[in-house]
Amino acid sequence: MKDIQKYQGVIPAFYACYDRNGEISPAAVRQLTEYFVQKGVKGVYVGGSSGECIYQGVAERKLLLENVMEAARGRLTVIAHVACNNTRDSRDLARHAESLGVDAIASIPPIYFRLPDHAIAKYWNDISDAAPNTDFIIYNIPQLAGVALTIPLLKEMLKNPNVVGVKNSSMPVQDIQMFKDEGTRGGRPFVVFNGPDEQFISGLMMGADGGIGGTYGVMPELFVKLWELFHAGKLVEARQLQYDVDNIIYALCATKCNMYASIKEVLRRREGIDLGGVRPPLAAYTEGDDAPVVHAVDLIDQAMKRWIG
Repeated sequence: MKDIQKYQGVIPAFYACYDRNGEISPAAVRQLTEYFVQKGVKGVYVGGSSGECIYQGVAERKLLLENVMEAARGRLTVIAHVACNNTRDSRDLARHAESLGVDAIASIPPIYFRLPDHAIAKYWNDISDAAPNTDFIIYNIPQLAGVALTIPLLKEMLKNPNVVGVKNSSMPVQDIQMFKDEGTRGGRPFVVFNGPDEQFISGLMMGADGGIGGTYGVMPELFVKLWELFHAGKLVEARQLQYDVDNIIYALCATKCNMYASIKEVLRRREGIDLGGVRPPLAAYTEGDDAPVVHAVDLIDQAMKRWIG
């Protein structure tokens, strides 16, 4: 029987960590990992959208994951997103992730070419086969990948005993219920993660076992608090805090730069963590983005005082 308790909780998506030359910074990776340990989150999701994975090479992604694992030292659940836009590199990253002892690997479907379900299933199963002793999590993000996880495709993937869950970043919370129902059919242990940060408690209400999100990193305490309020049955308070969190997210998205550039600036200002910029062609942070970032910092500070004390 699979142990899925290690996936239940708040799992921030790990950010790309660069030095002044735009190269992966092992020191920054280790600092960010320790930051998440100290904030009390369940784990980290490494190498996904927030990690700017599609703009990084295989060697860079390996270097980043190696430093996360060395810094985490078993104190965090680590899920490594290993998808590249070809099977060979994805399998290489999967083998590497398993060699490091990650808890799970994850993958989006192939992007650009629109592939039939059977080709997507083969891609995912080929990746899983390269890490035969590691859990596999399907990453459903149709708004970016251009293809959505369907129930027939999920049924096909459930034939693979390593498939333990879905990271669901589609907007309809109904999808969480559908994937959860199908995945747990017959008593199988199966996890579904809420992806859209703006509807964290809605996802939990529909049966999500936890959340993986790109904005958790600038306010992990608030998402941990949301988790606690929901599971304590304090739904009115949870809704109020979700509204506060959403307003912070809207401020982070009000910049002209890429959202992850504004997130990194917030981390630099509030936590003294310098993760560098974002990799082109993502839009870089400029002085013109100061006002919404200052507003986001202020909203986070206010929410921390209100909810954390």
